[in-house]
Amino acid sequence: MAKMIRKQFYIKPAHERILKRRARELGVTEAELIRQSIEQVARSARPAPDPRVWRSIRRYIETHRMMKVPQTGRTWTRDELYEERIARLAR
Repeated sequence: MAKMIRKQFYIKPAHERILKRRARELGVTEAELIRQSIEQVARSARPAPDPRVWRSIRRYIETHRMMKVPQTGRTWTRDELYEERIARLAR
């Protein structure tokens, strides 16, 4: 068995009730339930984002923001569509 380290901490009374109930339901000690909870949190923790990746993403976005995109020949604006829809619903 791995070496164990004793820890002492405070929990709220509601947490104690939950801990006791769940440990009883699962048939494990309260300490084991806490250890399992720590393991679950450790497994679900996301790694810190790599700053190099974020710089690469930012360069990609900046490059594509400056692209000249040909217009599709629309004859309407978003505001015009919105106003038309409001007018239709008001009838």
